[in-house]
Amino acid sequence: MGPRAVADTNVWVAAAIAPHGVCGQLLRAAIAGRWEPIASPLLVEELAEVLARRKFRRWLTVEDAKRFVAAVSVIAELNPDPPPSGTVSTADPDDDYLVGLAQAVDDVAVLVSGDPHLTELVDLRPPVMTPAEFLATRND
Repeated sequence: MGPRAVADTNVWVAAAIAPHGVCGQLLRAAIAGRWEPIASPLLVEELAEVLARRKFRRWLTVEDAKRFVAAVSVIAELNPDPPPSGTVSTADPDDDYLVGLAQAVDDVAVLVSGDPHLTELVDLRPPVMTPAEFLATRND
């Protein structure tokens, strides 16, 4: 099994609506065991909420969205939601739980996100990588 990583909700959404894009490739890499996704109930709930939005019907039916969320729940190792740490805060407080999750779970190597609120964080441990950066490390 490859490294453990927390993928932001936006990574999963992009994989759902563009399965041949970078995030879709990351999903396939996870299925192939080249990395291990880490999630929490809050992340899964956010993913379900986002994919249930009307604007995503262009790409997914409601049933497809539900199946995708269920698949992510199976592929990812589910961990408890982390308690608010108060030590790291992002420009978007809604993203703080992702940083907390990445820091709370043993051996998480990276937080994968396309969100500038996260990708612009410096000196964060574990570091934040864009989906393309992380995918490049999984194609070795």
